[in-house]
Amino acid sequence: MNMWAVGLFGSVGALLRFLIERWTALWWSSPFPWGTLLINLSGCLVLGWFSTWTYSQTKLPAWLRLSIGTGLIGSFTTFSTFSVETLTLIQARLLGVALLYVLISMVGGIGFSWLGYQLYRLQSHRKAIKVKP
Repeated sequence: MNMWAVGLFGSVGALLRFLIERWTALWWSSPFPWGTLLINLSGCLVLGWFSTWTYSQTKLPAWLRLSIGTGLIGSFTTFSTFSVETLTLIQARLLGVALLYVLISMVGGIGFSWLGYQLYRLQSHRKAIKVKP
């Protein structure tokens, strides 16, 4: 079950990544890889939130956690594309742009993961306040 579910969810994540990269290419024509940056940062945010949320969901099946985290979100984000785009910028002698891309991606990725974690904590705190009589 796990393998098929991860594959199915992974197909959805890959398709979403493809569509968002095409959409951003229509809006921002630039050597800077805006599409991949948008995808990777939003994926970090969602995975940070999802990973934190799943700790409180004891009835959520393990195969579904794996399928969403590894399949959907894992195939949506892409380290390999980030790496190739960085190398392409370096080869085009756009060293400043490449460095900016790496810094935004790494610091932003960690920051957005932390933000996803904090968003869930805020949501669960608000729920706890509403539940109290």
